Amino acid sequence: MKKALITGITGQDGSYLAELLLDKGYEVHGIIRRVSLLNTARIDHLHKDLHEQVDKIELHYGDLSDSTGLRRILEKVEPDEIYNLGAQSHVRISFEQAEYTADVAGLGALRLLEAIRDYQERTGHEVRFYQAGSSEMFGSARPPQSLATPFHPRSPYAVAKAYAFWQTVNHREAYGLYAANGVLFNHESPRRGETFVTRKITRAAGRIKMGLQDKLYLGNLEARRDWGHARDYVEAMQLMLQQDAPGDYLVSTGESHTVREFAEQAFALLKLDYNDYVEVDPRFFRPAEVDYLQGDAAQTYEQLNWRPRTSFTQLVKEMVEADLELARQERTLKDAGHEMVPM
Repeated sequence: MKKALITGITGQDGSYLAELLLDKGYEVHGIIRRVSLLNTARIDHLHKDLHEQVDKIELHYGDLSDSTGLRRILEKVEPDEIYNLGAQSHVRISFEQAEYTADVAGLGALRLLEAIRDYQERTGHEVRFYQAGSSEMFGSARPPQSLATPFHPRSPYAVAKAYAFWQTVNHREAYGLYAANGVLFNHESPRRGETFVTRKITRAAGRIKMGLQDKLYLGNLEARRDWGHARDYVEAMQLMLQQDAPGDYLVSTGESHTVREFAEQAFALLKLDYNDYVEVDPRFFRPAEVDYLQGDAAQTYEQLNWRPRTSFTQLVKEMVEADLELARQERTLKDAGHEMVPM
């Protein structure tokens, strides 16, 4: 039985990846940060219940800013594969918390790589490492972007991810680590955080339909993104660590749509005209915009024998339906004199 350790396991990608690995017979471990409010909602259906002894996932307290803690977890778990999905991943917030973003998203990867290097040298046990990259690293580079396209990051988050990318390459080349980069273009799902633009749109559309909200305020409606489904993309992550030799891979659908298109389609599914509800708020524009991202993943399709299965239309529909149901529940509670507690 393989052992996998996932940073960021409580996030969208971490939860889908944990499900996938469990289905494949892995023993799954996750690193979570100590916070005052529970944030394990996405993996509660998988988490070990100490009373019922349902042993599915074991969670460990740790932080990508704490190298000593990471090393202790590595020694305890003895993983075969590590998936580094943890980060301060909100691009707009990275402008406000640049140093923290660089520490966690950038130096966090270096801390893990160094811990793996020392662990392997001491034990002789190979650990395969996956680093979650981002299409944001391409920034203002002209589309379509491929692995041959030079990075031109346009945010502290993107700069930190580019740093982590090259540290992963360096440890692979300098120390012979099995270290792979996955440069993933935007990937969404009903589990996406509500502050990210796609989920912000589908959440608002459902609430407006149920009479719980009047307006939706967005930033750059003309920004174009290559959107896929997180459930599909974690399959590519796992495949990257099953190859004979480590490498770098780009994961995308090859299609690009504007934020306006996403909003228009989401509202139309609920028989609403987005023009009646969506307004532009300049406060949501980034200091440095990324206008057009569209990936060329042909090489990855061939190397991994992988394809995205969920279309843009299917993705929007799945998210709208999930958030409409959430809005119905919120409406029922409100009508009963209760307020829905945010997760």
